[in-house]
Amino acid sequence: MLAKTPSRPESVPSAPAPLVWMVPLTSAIRAAFGVIWAVDAFLAWQPGFGAHYVGYLENAARGQPAWLRPWFDFWLAVVTPNAPLFVGLTRLIETLIALGLLLGLVRKWTYVLGAAFSLLIWATAEGLGGPYVAGTSNLGPAFAYVLVFVALVVFDRLEGRTPYSVDYYLEARVAWWSGLAEWAPPEIVARTPPRLPWSEQGVAIVAILAALVFLVGSLESALGTQPATPSNAEAAVSPLSLMASAPVATARNATLPPLLGTGAAEPVHLVVTDTSVEIASGVTYKAWTFGGSVPGPIIHVRQGQTVQVTLTNNGIMPHSIDFHAAQIAPDVAFHDVNPGQSEQFSFVATTPGVFLYHCGTEPVLLHISNGMYGALIVDPSQPLPPADASYVLVQGEWYTSQDEGTVMIGNWDKMLGATPDEVVFNGTASSIATIR
Repeated sequence: MLAKTPSRPESVPSAPAPLVWMVPLTSAIRAAFGVIWAVDAFLAWQPGFGAHYVGYLENAARGQPAWLRPWFDFWLAVVTPNAPLFVGLTRLIETLIALGLLLGLVRKWTYVLGAAFSLLIWATAEGLGGPYVAGTSNLGPAFAYVLVFVALVVFDRLEGRTPYSVDYYLEARVAWWSGLAEWAPPEIVARTPPRLPWSEQGVAIVAILAALVFLVGSLESALGTQPATPSNAEAAVSPLSLMASAPVATARNATLPPLLGTGAAEPVHLVVTDTSVEIASGVTYKAWTFGGSVPGPIIHVRQGQTVQVTLTNNGIMPHSIDFHAAQIAPDVAFHDVNPGQSEQFSFVATTPGVFLYHCGTEPVLLHISNGMYGALIVDPSQPLPPADASYVLVQGEWYTSQDEGTVMIGNWDKMLGATPDEVVFNGTASSIATIR
């Protein structure tokens, strides 16, 4: 009987090595991208990020075409009641991606996670890439991130292992680690990667990073991802530049309305609605309102009366109400009311004066700037001397971007920068018949 000679394992065919500069170049791009993600992660851990998280989604949802509304409504419905969970997940994911890029750790899955997460952000918080600036098409920075991750996958598949990563040293000690780190086929992974002397590496990394700073600035300019400035087309397309010469069709009557009643307790029913309001002659704004107007209804009571409030939310997201005249626990009366629901509470108008009421849902800036504010007048218990007429003028501001034609929507960056397009009384610019 002949003994069978054991066959030798077939050697993995060698693949041509990449140019010596390509591996450190790719690693430098990866590390520089990691610095960008580290900055993103740092900002995500700031308190303001969590406070405005839902506001980012709400702002992106505004002005989307009708066929995309179900997508944004779905995410708002999922995220809004679970905002702390999503804030925590976002912070964790961004931190892991930053570490993976900076260290070259688990590169394969870092790229997959980074591309998927960037695509999700692009399609939700960035609103599928805009347009954010009137007259331009904005891909959105998150979509540019996706393209960078795809490029890193292509480079790694062509080049294989890189000595400029933690993965390289783990693969030398843990046989299965390459499955977590490498995109390249076995014959490319098996070869020895080229390596520059340390002196050349230092010079190369500095030069590459300097070039990347220039390229990133050029890319932002080309994609239209830089913030709006007064020189942008957005600044030119303002409500005042679109308004007609004729006065507004229906000016708000500024006359102080009569007392709600003379009883010890008087009911107030405010209904939240999403509706378009005229903010300049012929120019409308997609507003969030109390009672369908901006400002909301003037509430007129007498000192000592009990105000019985019912808030009904007919909008598409949670809202609330905060009465500055009410001495009441905010967590009891001013909490969020979900769409389709109502909330009731009461307070005693103990102090005479003129008071603001507004939506108190985070981010408060966004809800007030979109129209959710009004005035409550508390007459003193001892009547003032009679006047021929009494008027209420409520100052407000509009921060806008053009949606289409003469229809405007809110601009979050202008709100944050306190750069309004209009400062108005009773909601409308150039309202010559405001007082009558």
